[in-house]
Amino acid sequence: MGNICRSPTAEGVFRRVAQREGMLPRLKIDSAGIGNWHAGDRPDTRATAHAQRRGYDLTPLRARQVSRDDFARYGWILAMDRQNLRDLEALKPADYPGNLALLLDFAPHIAVREVPDPYFGGPQGFEEVLDLIESACTLLLARIRAELAESP
Repeated sequence: MGNICRSPTAEGVFRRVAQREGMLPRLKIDSAGIGNWHAGDRPDTRATAHAQRRGYDLTPLRARQVSRDDFARYGWILAMDRQNLRDLEALKPADYPGNLALLLDFAPHIAVREVPDPYFGGPQGFEEVLDLIESACTLLLARIRAELAESP
């Protein structure tokens, strides 16, 4: 929503997964929020601390708002929850050829489809977000790698 908890965590985790797999140079990775109320801010300090404990560095990231230009730049735009997905669908140009989905669509083995917002909760919420995002990002990269292998 505001690009300070879930989405920068997903960006940091996905960057690390892509780097570990040697795919980072081939990908353009970013995160953004539907709202602009945190634009320019660093990720939430709790999100940063929990991510750092797992080896992810969120400190270089800054919040920004989704723009219509993102649909021209990115082939995959992923939302953390259904409300954000609906908001993205409302922004999506009719001719967008890319993929708009929930991040957890890439982790069908997980019983939930939405990454819960940890902002108003305690430490366990940030750990749960990391668990969910780590599972999905590994599978997302496998999907992207397969699609890149198939393309001419």
